[in-house]
Amino acid sequence: MKVHEFMISNVMTAKPGDTLQDVMSLLVKERIGGVPIVDEHGKLLGMVSDGDILRSIKPRERQIYDFFSFVIYEEKQELESYLKELGEVSVLKIAKRTGLITVSPQDEMEKALHLLAKHHFKKLPVVDKENRVVGVISRGDVIRRIQQALLQQL
Repeated sequence: MKVHEFMISNVMTAKPGDTLQDVMSLLVKERIGGVPIVDEHGKLLGMVSDGDILRSIKPRERQIYDFFSFVIYEEKQELESYLKELGEVSVLKIAKRTGLITVSPQDEMEKALHLLAKHHFKKLPVVDKENRVVGVISRGDVIRRIQQALLQQL
């Protein structure tokens, strides 16, 4: 079985100029857990997930840094004020942009399953030879497809 048989080809994406607020709105509206970030030609620039967003919105705790008696003290930041600031941050600031792992539509499903399991990914971008996003494959997509195949056999 090939990746193209399992992938979703109507992909929701984010643009590099989108803010964190824009992406959170998209995730909520579409009820999805992450999106690829693509340029104007559809080329993959990064991936951002709901987990990335949660890690980024955790406000800073009070911290004291001592660089050999040159002390820097950061006050604890309140969640409400931090969220206001963070909403306007570029999504590229928190997205994974290097070491992106992808599959091609013609790859065997075993490869996608291996990568999803090994890296604990929820979604995997599917790209063509020019690195343009042509689909995504998620754990949920795989489970639904397998379940449908099993039901058809009964």
